[in-house]
Amino acid sequence: MIIIPKPLKSTSSVSDLKERLDWGEPAFTLIDVRSRDAFNISHITGAVSLPLNQLVEGALSNLESVRDIYVYGSTDEETSTAAGLLRKAGYQNVGELIGGLAAWKKFGFPIEGNSSIVA
Repeated sequence: MIIIPKPLKSTSSVSDLKERLDWGEPAFTLIDVRSRDAFNISHITGAVSLPLNQLVEGALSNLESVRDIYVYGSTDEETSTAAGLLRKAGYQNVGELIGGLAAWKKFGFPIEGNSSIVA
């Protein structure tokens, strides 16, 4: 039996994201909008770095407007700001990862970077 993940939600838990990753063919992009220094220290495995001040330009250059996108920042407020910018730029399927990296790490899910310290 093939389990297909639930559709992207505007606010998503780390469990929602993990389910998409475990599906094997996620067909989405995970964007970390924190600074590059913070990203280099620690980030969710598979995330790409597009700092908030470069987010829209980077997304428009690299992602189709119908692409499923999950975003996370240093705080839920920063995540919400990033999602709002993407939606305003025409991205239709944007999910805000509630709790960001800290929530991800709390569940013991995989991370990459130079340190396991949350930046």
